[in-house]
Amino acid sequence: MIDLFIQVRVFDIIDIILVAALFFGLYRLLKGTSAMSIFIGIVALFLIWQLVKFLQMEMLTAILGAFVSVGFIALIIIFQPEIRRFLFTIGAQAQEGKLTRKFKFLRVRSNVDLDIDAVTKACLNMSDIKQGALILLTRKNNLDDIVTTGVVVNADISNPLIENIFFKNSPLHDGAMVIRHNRITAARCILPVTQKTNIPGHYGLRHRAAIGVTEVNDCIALVVSEETGNISMVTGGEIRTVKPSELKEMIENELKV
Repeated sequence: MIDLFIQVRVFDIIDIILVAALFFGLYRLLKGTSAMSIFIGIVALFLIWQLVKFLQMEMLTAILGAFVSVGFIALIIIFQPEIRRFLFTIGAQAQEGKLTRKFKFLRVRSNVDLDIDAVTKACLNMSDIKQGALILLTRKNNLDDIVTTGVVVNADISNPLIENIFFKNSPLHDGAMVIRHNRITAARCILPVTQKTNIPGHYGLRHRAAIGVTEVNDCIALVVSEETGNISMVTGGEIRTVKPSELKEMIENELKV
């Protein structure tokens, strides 16, 4: 009679828990994006394939099996931004772990020497006159791939220079500015736009680009709205409206993370 029951080992329970955790992590990663529907469709297809395989329906099993086997290559292409974000999350957590504390050469220099006063003053001045701006402050990523899409500036930070670059008649005002190691590295940089579908409608392209770039890079994005003059800070794909009096303190706190 014992043989009639399903034998469950401890490793089987661990396997189930790990698979559940993996699916929950994927759900959180894809929640609110257009890729969520594709993910649900793939899971449904896989479950149907397992069902017809169990029922020994050979033709359907062969057809669905072919889709599933080729599907892994398609998944890499379709979910490239999500995979990159997932690997970035793992890498960021590893950088904060014991490995980087033991081996200092693995650490990436943060933007700790930033002239926060100049950046803050420029944002406040642009906010007063409703001048749109998008500024990226590096942390553990140097944003080399972002810099290559723009125009190299390599200049000392000053609030008049930042304001002039984002002046509406300036040839460099359209796009993002990258600041790293206390220097304006580049301007007019092109950023990836977030694929989230639950972004409030009042956020424009600058806000969506700021969310998109911080989803896959460890940096701080500061956005000055052209319509309202509001200042927003974006980190880890999460956007917050910042009060002018709190801007400097929030930048300082984020650079210490």
